[in-house]
Amino acid sequence: MYSGVLVLFLTFLVCQSLPFRDVYTNHWALRISGGHEEADKLASKYGYNNLGQIGALKDYYHFHHSKVVRRSAFTARGDHTFIRMNPKVNWIQQQVIKKRVKRNAASDQDYFTFNDPKWPNMWYFQCENTSHQCSSEMNILGAWRRGFTGKNVVVTILDDGIEKNHPDLAANYDPLASYDINGNDRDPTPRYDASNENKHGTRCAGEVAAVANNSHCIVGIAYHARIGGVRMLDGDVTDLVEAKSLGVRPNHIDIYSASWGPDDDGKTVDGPGPLTKHAFREAIKKGRKGRGSIFVWASGNGGRAGDHCSCDGYTNSIYTISVSSATEAGTMPWYLEPCASTFTTTYSSGESYHGKIVTTDLRHRCTEGHTGTSVSAPMLAGIIALALEAKPLLTWRDVQHLLVRTSRPVHLKANDWKTNAAGHRVSHLYGFGLVNAEALVLEAQTWKNVPPQHVCIETPDNMTRYIHTDQLLNVSITSTACMQQPNHQVQYLEHVIVKVTILHPRRGDLDISLVSPSGTRSQLLVNRQQDWSKNGFRNWEFMTVHCWGEKAEGLWTLEIRDSPSQQRTTKSLGKLMEWTLILFGTSEHPYRSISSLQAIPETPIPEQQGGNEGEDEYDGPCHPECGESGCDGPSVNHCLNCVHFSLGSLQTGRTCVSHCPVGFYEDKAARRCRRCRHGCERCQGGAPDHCHSCRKGLYLQPESHTCVLSCPLGHYVNYVHRQCERCHDNCRTCWHDFDTCTSCKEGYRLSRTTCVLECADGTFLSPEEKCNSCHQSCSTCKGPGKEGCILCAPGFLKEELLCVSSCSQGYYTQSTATGSTICKKCQDQCLSCSSPGIACSRCKEGYSLLGGICIISNICSNADEVFCEMVRSNRLCEKKPFRQFCCKTCHMG
Repeated sequence: MYSGVLVLFLTFLVCQSLPFRDVYTNHWALRISGGHEEADKLASKYGYNNLGQIGALKDYYHFHHSKVVRRSAFTARGDHTFIRMNPKVNWIQQQVIKKRVKRNAASDQDYFTFNDPKWPNMWYFQCENTSHQCSSEMNILGAWRRGFTGKNVVVTILDDGIEKNHPDLAANYDPLASYDINGNDRDPTPRYDASNENKHGTRCAGEVAAVANNSHCIVGIAYHARIGGVRMLDGDVTDLVEAKSLGVRPNHIDIYSASWGPDDDGKTVDGPGPLTKHAFREAIKKGRKGRGSIFVWASGNGGRAGDHCSCDGYTNSIYTISVSSATEAGTMPWYLEPCASTFTTTYSSGESYHGKIVTTDLRHRCTEGHTGTSVSAPMLAGIIALALEAKPLLTWRDVQHLLVRTSRPVHLKANDWKTNAAGHRVSHLYGFGLVNAEALVLEAQTWKNVPPQHVCIETPDNMTRYIHTDQLLNVSITSTACMQQPNHQVQYLEHVIVKVTILHPRRGDLDISLVSPSGTRSQLLVNRQQDWSKNGFRNWEFMTVHCWGEKAEGLWTLEIRDSPSQQRTTKSLGKLMEWTLILFGTSEHPYRSISSLQAIPETPIPEQQGGNEGEDEYDGPCHPECGESGCDGPSVNHCLNCVHFSLGSLQTGRTCVSHCPVGFYEDKAARRCRRCRHGCERCQGGAPDHCHSCRKGLYLQPESHTCVLSCPLGHYVNYVHRQCERCHDNCRTCWHDFDTCTSCKEGYRLSRTTCVLECADGTFLSPEEKCNSCHQSCSTCKGPGKEGCILCAPGFLKEELLCVSSCSQGYYTQSTATGSTICKKCQDQCLSCSSPGIACSRCKEGYSLLGGICIISNICSNADEVFCEMVRSNRLCEKKPFRQFCCKTCHMG
């Protein structure tokens, strides 16, 4: 028996030490040309089921094969695999399960007051001393004082689902910002079990948008924002699942918050797959109507395992905002991972004696057990929502610039704080410091969009170089910052990526740094004692933000050190096979006002040049633009007629040109350049309605082909093309884009920047954009059913989230400040009551009524009957000590 147990134990140890092998699913991702119908045909032909387009990725489809094993250690074989040979299939990938872990840390006035019971415990929102402004808080109250609470901003939690009917979330829940990827439906409700495993998303959602002043639990940072959830972690996580999640309604959702990633075990190097990378790029390019989706990512909880978040391809991406954590004392929590890609920091929990984070929990409850950088991602998402309310047209890069400018080191303790050449204080633990909500919204209000992003790629000689142990390998490249390529020139830096391929016998022994031309050192990787891998790094991208704002031109140096650990068994050397420096930034200073596009200068009409006196006839060659009549000199000014067009007049002198300059149009019949109407830059004729483009300061009205000083009602200015363009049909006025409405036509109302159908009282706007009737108990509602009521119909009372004809047992009626009547819950032991507090009139079984309070029947008795009779006769029951000794006589009597 003991030998059998020993074998099982040894088997477990061996299995634990083996690397995680690929597990193949019966799901495929394909890129198919020809549209949805062609995809359906191919699916049917080869035995697949087409589950539809993958998120917002055009021509990418999700196929499922029911006859293939759901999980396998080997790729599938069979007739269905011949689909990869079909010419309509441009790309195919059988999906592999990825290990993803939720980033919980394991166990080891202007003064605002709210009636939410946990509000006093939310130390990270408010100072204990309200007589002066705190210097160490995140200044959320300051942003609230300025009127910003997240109105018209939509945040979605990418996680294991959210409890949409939680009393602290229901009023702000947005079904259009939600989806169940695991269940392939629109309900993100988590799967319940005895251990409440799927609590993570609900906890994150409460931090962002818990309803304020509803007498329940907490207050969210953006308590007027809309909150949704994407359920995607409660099942097999594949590249396809992640890509679908990032593509849920990118023009409706503003901010995606993710508190998960690859295993924080100190030995994993993993990141997004090809579909997810493509989904990131598409969301940045097209999300939020071209302004770019905002992705907030928890930096990781692998501190105790010696992990480094540069080995996490999600936090290491330029498209995500990686956020770190600090304790209330400004110290580094035990779970924190350092890296150069971290942008900013929020408060979170730390040791048992540090302040806890309070939030919503499953089954309509609250918790103080939410920990780790999982706290920080939704906290930052809520703060960014305040900034987007202040300035809805911020781009994804604007938000990153704002965080760099407004985060501050304050009392955060670290040994590596440094000031880069652009004047920014930065640390590998905390990025640019603690986020400052008030400073963020103030800066956002007057923010001008930063110039376009440029990318400059510098490739060194890429000779193979050996990495000798205990020696520093220096490789350098002098960057011109692509000065000769205007579309790629990077004068001022944002992100910097170093892409490397390194072969090495033990990856965890490596330490990598990058030194900028200004001398700023970024630690791209530190030794990881748990990382035994022999795989090295293959085209892995390390990213740093520590050079933000510095000049890009000059000498860049990559430093690699190999420090062999005692566990290393081989003496073979590592090799740097190749590396590439990728610089992201702008060609002009990002914080100077961006000048408007300059009009193309007019070609001046040249003055007539006279011929040489004394020469009666010119006998030399004519200019190529001269016509068959010849010339009386070598210049275009000497032509007697022109091949193409004549420009000028007899008074100013004429010249021959191949095409007419700006401000003129071509009269082909007369071969003349004739002047456009005043204000026209290009035109097809001399009439007022013949303009094609206008001079600087004027805008083309395409319908009338005229140039105007300002666009008419129902139009907006396209500053790139300098013309008026029509707003969406539902918009009365709009700005910057055809569907960025600022006011609506009659019958429509403004929802964020979109005009939606204005539904009358008693109806609500459905996802199909129709006005459907509310439940009969609702006067106004936000959705179908009796759970969707906002205000109750006449004859109905508001009880919790429902409208009822009369208060249920255990509830009493109460008038509100607005004059309406609602049902409020009695104390837990009351069957009926007339008001809050000591007002019970009937008790549950096993309880007795004592002065309006229900108490357990068997605890109310007399200490001594004779003594208590004397108490009663002498009217001493009014005194508390006598009531305690003579409970039965004083109360029940």
